[in-house]
Amino acid sequence: MEEKSAKEVNEMIKANPIVKIVDVREQWEYDRGHIENSTHIPMGQIPSSIELFSDTNEYVIVCHHGIRSRTVALYLEQKGVKANLYNLSGGMEQWSDDVDSSIKKYK
Repeated sequence: MEEKSAKEVNEMIKANPIVKIVDVREQWEYDRGHIENSTHIPMGQIPSSIELFSDTNEYVIVCHHGIRSRTVALYLEQKGVKANLYNLSGGMEQWSDDVDSSIKKYK
């Protein structure tokens, strides 16, 4: 698992539009704003969704501040997922600051 800044993730998406963005926040958080074309899998559903992670893809795991997403990325590694896994450092809060200010911040 590797940490990526919001700007780095944005560049990854531009360079490789098939990179998978997985948002692990709760539904109400996702509904407030999310990265375009992201897949929503709440953190609590990750254990039953491991088969959705292909070893040949790249995944950026996203949450509010980057803590839950880091936990999920490390969990996926421990469970044997061999894909390239990245954590969005600072989460959607940082994404809103650095990439897309239309995403509303929340506490």
